[in-house]
Amino acid sequence: MDYVNFGNTGLKVSRLCLGCMSFGEPDRGQHPWSLTEDASRPLIRRAVELGFNFFDTANMYSGGSSEEIIGRALKDFAYRDEIVIATKAHFPWRLAPNTMGLSRKSLFAAIDDSLSRLGTDYVDLFQIHRFDPTTPIEETMEALHDIVKAGKARYIGASSMWAWQFQKMQVTAKANGWTQFVSMQNYVNLLYREEEREMLPYCASEGVAVMPWSPLARGRLTRDWDETTERSETDRVQGLLYTKAVEADKKVVETVAGIAKERGVPRAQVAMAWLLHKPVITSPIIGATKMGHLEDAVAATELKLSDEEIARLEAPYVPHEVVGLEMAPPFDVKVSLKG
Repeated sequence: MDYVNFGNTGLKVSRLCLGCMSFGEPDRGQHPWSLTEDASRPLIRRAVELGFNFFDTANMYSGGSSEEIIGRALKDFAYRDEIVIATKAHFPWRLAPNTMGLSRKSLFAAIDDSLSRLGTDYVDLFQIHRFDPTTPIEETMEALHDIVKAGKARYIGASSMWAWQFQKMQVTAKANGWTQFVSMQNYVNLLYREEEREMLPYCASEGVAVMPWSPLARGRLTRDWDETTERSETDRVQGLLYTKAVEADKKVVETVAGIAKERGVPRAQVAMAWLLHKPVITSPIIGATKMGHLEDAVAATELKLSDEEIARLEAPYVPHEVVGLEMAPPFDVKVSLKG
């Protein structure tokens, strides 16, 4: 495993980040396909053995149980000063006022709850899971700055939003002498390349680390288009991401399959290698529910695609409708009666 600087910081992260949405109690939250703690631990241990030192979770994954599982496992399998733990806040953890979003109150509650579940005094990277148009940017950025200064987070990052929103938040922080974002976690893969227009060039110009989520398009790039899995049949987000440009997307999937066959490697390695060849990409977030997922991801870091193969992979792409910026369902909020 190679290690690289995380954007303009001195923080060293593995070339791949292990996404922990797959780890969580299936009966908590919205991920019935997630792995229990007993099933998760061997995968987390193997990731550490393979050299992963970067782990990404969120307070809303499986009702917080993802943080609990990853916290206990990493305490058993790794040294805290060697690993980088990232978590996120924004989406509701309870359908009640102040239990979501990026207000000062919500962010301080979220970080304290995450630290408790993770069993650590600090997280290395505290990220806003989405942009919050209901909270003043100044309030959000000052709160994040104070969280860093309180020692609860070492760095802050952001996730999918419009490039102008991200830039406005950065400028606000800089103008006030507050902590700025060092990373962007956005949606980038062979089936969705809209971030190449503005967000990726901005991150490259500013030295912001890029850690794409869903680099294999939730498995779409690793199997035939019509093949389904338990996750694809129960994952609500699948229907939001892959229904707008089906014919072009199918051609991309077929091209991945063709090159994989020519190379004699799994499709996942080809799709991941394409992403890793982009200089702006720091550490893609890979999900794993099987040991082979980890092995393929690591092997992809050694697979070098030719310019001709890259051109073939990119040729079928057509412009896509922007997706992934707002993924929370509408809901009614009301005060909860405790007990």
